[in-house]
Amino acid sequence: MSKRNNYIEKLLIILSLLALTIFISPLFILGDNAHIRVHDNLDSNLAWYKVLAESGQITGPANAVIPQIINGNLSRNAFGTEYSLIVWLYVLFPTMIAYAISQTITRFTAFLGMYLLLKTHFLEDKEWIAFNIGISLAFAFTPFWPSGMLSTLGMPLALWAFLNIRNGERLWKNYLILTVLPFYSSIVLGFFFFLSAMGIFWLSDLIRGKGWNFRFLLSIAYMTVMFLLVEYRLVYSLLFDDDPNSRDEYFHARLSATHALRLTFKNFIYGHHHAATVHTFIILPAMLIALAIVFMKKKWRMEKVFVFLFLLNIVLSAWYAFWFYKGWLPLTQRFHFLDTFNFARYHFLRPLIVYLLFALSLKIICSYLKNWKRIGLILVLAQILVVSFANEEFLFRNKPTVKQFYAEEQFNNIKDFIGIPQEDYRVASIGIHPAIAQYNGFYTLDTYNNFYPLSYKYQFRKIIEKELAKNKTIRTYFDEWGGRCYIFTAELGKHYMFKKKTKKRLKKLELNIEHFKEMGGRYIFSAVPIDNASENSLVLEKTFESKSSVWKIYLYKAI
Repeated sequence: MSKRNNYIEKLLIILSLLALTIFISPLFILGDNAHIRVHDNLDSNLAWYKVLAESGQITGPANAVIPQIINGNLSRNAFGTEYSLIVWLYVLFPTMIAYAISQTITRFTAFLGMYLLLKTHFLEDKEWIAFNIGISLAFAFTPFWPSGMLSTLGMPLALWAFLNIRNGERLWKNYLILTVLPFYSSIVLGFFFFLSAMGIFWLSDLIRGKGWNFRFLLSIAYMTVMFLLVEYRLVYSLLFDDDPNSRDEYFHARLSATHALRLTFKNFIYGHHHAATVHTFIILPAMLIALAIVFMKKKWRMEKVFVFLFLLNIVLSAWYAFWFYKGWLPLTQRFHFLDTFNFARYHFLRPLIVYLLFALSLKIICSYLKNWKRIGLILVLAQILVVSFANEEFLFRNKPTVKQFYAEEQFNNIKDFIGIPQEDYRVASIGIHPAIAQYNGFYTLDTYNNFYPLSYKYQFRKIIEKELAKNKTIRTYFDEWGGRCYIFTAELGKHYMFKKKTKKRLKKLELNIEHFKEMGGRYIFSAVPIDNASENSLVLEKTFESKSSVWKIYLYKAI
């Protein structure tokens, strides 16, 4: 029986790895013709990696700047640490090869981590082999924030190592994991919240009389120190950069209690796109069935881990939603860091917790209901099927491909038409993301970054102040966040992806072009025609189209 179980286990692992390979394969096969996430990906991070790679400042000093963006007002530190391995992928490989490799590393590690965690600490018996492997595969299929790397999907592997150490295991592999993970994840995009949760876990052990367990405590401290060393640029910025920056005007406490309560339920049922779980249709019903069984059979104590994680899942959704509750305002006014640091991201723990709950829910269902084991396996297969539709190629099939988005041929034509070195003039975009111009080597006055000098934000605001005055939505968006330092217009609103088939036009544009020119601005790349261009001291130089692009670019020159 043992040999048969081992054979089944190996076979299922091989099939899972094959399924993962197929899942990732469109990125390698299609390359620049692949469809991938735009938000917080194509519109930002992928362009940043290219700009950083070409800036000569990858290992630059703490006070270095990136000259290509916002007139050199963007600190090198805003692009993160050079000790993050994802940076070097984009230095060594073309964009989509680097992206595909990163996806491969993340998803295979996610599968391995969840498999080891379930097998060792949650579903240890051999009868749960198929469940362990199936749930791990489903977890590895979940959408994740691409530039977050293993910030969420690496948590199961880290938890496995921590639980091993907590239980007294001294093997080197546990410490190797705690050493390596910081080089392929982010402390602010996941592991700050995970490590603080581990600290609370250790403290709860102490309070419950389980002893000091110094080895467990020191392992948490060790991984924290590793992150601080890897993220030394972030540490430097927090401790020594006193200049006001755009984060200082980030304002999050604006929701009413009723709105926050609705957001709690929404997050609990549907999740969040930065920490997606795809749990609504299969996992959530399984969790509720398991909870009903525990309640009816009064197995609270026996299933205390399940009950705790279920309640924690609710608490995390409530914490996320109520972080934006306006009742925080008195505290945020007194303690500024509550505005500048996004503590709502404790909900980034939810992918780990939701899939652990899935495993425990199926164990409860199959253990207390006769002849439900086969149904349990069907639920695992159903979840794998559901989450497989979260493949980027399917999920973003109606968005531009990478090639269409960055439109290199089209923007090379624009560069050649202008005919002077790109560093000798500045541009800005209307109706498209400035990341596109940045990716193509243009020096931009506009940008998407959440950490740049507040003085520059005020300087840039003068260009669009009349437009902001006409539209409360864009005024609030720019003034109370400002991460998107864009040329917003009242007529276009908070939209910046107008494709070449759009019928939209700007009829009443009011920009301060004199100030634009004072900042070095010479050209505007607009995705829509500007009917009153002459009133804004703009002249249409030429219109650019390309079969390989989804944009029609109207090139306006400031006169």
